[in-house]
Amino acid sequence: MGSQRLLRFVDVPRTTPPKREATDRLADFDEIYREFAAEKAAEQAGRCSQCGVPYCQTHCPLHNNIPDWLKLTAEGRLREAYELSQATNTFPEICGRICPQDRLCEGNCVIEQAGHGTVTIGAVEKYLTDMAWEEGWVEPLKAAQERAESVGIIGAGPGGLAAADALRGAGVQVTVYDRYDRSGGLMMYGIPGFKLEKDVVERYNRKFEDGGISFVLNCDVGADISFDEIRAKHDAVLIATGVYKSREIGGPGSGLPGMVRAIDYLTASNRKGMGDTVPEFESGELDAKSKRVVVIGGGDTAMDCVRTAVRQGAVSVKCLYRRDRANMPGSQREVQNAEEEGVVFEWLTLPKGFVGEDRVTGVRVARMRLGAPDATGRQAPEEIPGADYTEDADLVIKALGFEPEDLPRLWGVEGLEVTRWGTIKADFRTKRTSLEGVYAAGDIVRGASLVVWAIRDGREAAESILEEFAARSTGIAAE
Repeated sequence: MGSQRLLRFVDVPRTTPPKREATDRLADFDEIYREFAAEKAAEQAGRCSQCGVPYCQTHCPLHNNIPDWLKLTAEGRLREAYELSQATNTFPEICGRICPQDRLCEGNCVIEQAGHGTVTIGAVEKYLTDMAWEEGWVEPLKAAQERAESVGIIGAGPGGLAAADALRGAGVQVTVYDRYDRSGGLMMYGIPGFKLEKDVVERYNRKFEDGGISFVLNCDVGADISFDEIRAKHDAVLIATGVYKSREIGGPGSGLPGMVRAIDYLTASNRKGMGDTVPEFESGELDAKSKRVVVIGGGDTAMDCVRTAVRQGAVSVKCLYRRDRANMPGSQREVQNAEEEGVVFEWLTLPKGFVGEDRVTGVRVARMRLGAPDATGRQAPEEIPGADYTEDADLVIKALGFEPEDLPRLWGVEGLEVTRWGTIKADFRTKRTSLEGVYAAGDIVRGASLVVWAIRDGREAAESILEEFAARSTGIAAE
């Protein structure tokens, strides 16, 4: 009977969970995709071809055992499917919500290449873990045996928390330091609720605290506590701060009031949604209500900003991007969602300056065209002479990406080597830095990237730290 539930991709079409209507979802910050019903999750899982070389698994940064948990889902063995799913992933349902599956697992699905439409892997992954929480299948974080070693982790984002989870599960004493008042990092403050509702993150925070992980929040390393103090307290330290320094834009008028950084804008919106008092929001500085909003950038952060602005009641929301739709780095799925919600994309446009006296009133824009391909084969945008125009704006949001902060200078650390990009130099495999007993993982090493890569890095860093502890106890140096 089980085999009859599989290999159904020829006669069963691809189906995604239904989306709420655009008019409904603009009224709140709730997630826009509804849950799969049990039969739909099993039906979609049953479309998996169980191919001999699972490209979905190969192209997942965590190498999740996707075919096997799809098979178990199709057979109705949901608890086993969940347990297999979480064996390689600290936050399965979070990845199911926010991973760009079209570029990773689903984009490399064999039946997608054959023209049958990919299995909706992300939606099934989300369904399994949400059900696991509801049914009480999620086990408390429990150490098999307590150990004396202690690790300090700087940064409570996905990389730091993934490492903390793995280390605490092995019995290590773990303390996580973070500058914010809640743990979760980007998952809590950067990603809007319509993509990731905050109770999904908060339940992990409770699980980690109940499991014995200590959190030191509202803690600015370099100001409230020194890096050397953290090193002295612990047997190993993991730096997992992420990258939060916003790339800036130049040109005449670039310092006018009314121009804000994406991270500030998104953080204020998320804090407001969690019930915090946010003076910058209350004053209107970081609120798009009744404003003409222009967002500059084409990545996923820009998509988060435009979709937040329409929910806040902006008069109009436009996104300026210097390349065309096909060449934008952000998720095409997010572009479609934004367009459904009333966002206008101005492709092949480049801001040259900003107009206004006391505050910004417009963006001076050059129209672009795609010229000859560069060394990578990608067509380089070039300006069309004499085609400039002014885009009216009351609020300009800069979403041009993130760079690493100068941690050695901010923390007063001698000997912590960085790359020419300012990221921390760490061994690709072991995550060791130039300082003994200090490791680094996630965006602070690889640059701004995906949550799923941070999870992988954090888990690998935990493995290396445990190997180092084992080597110390036997007196043998770790490789």
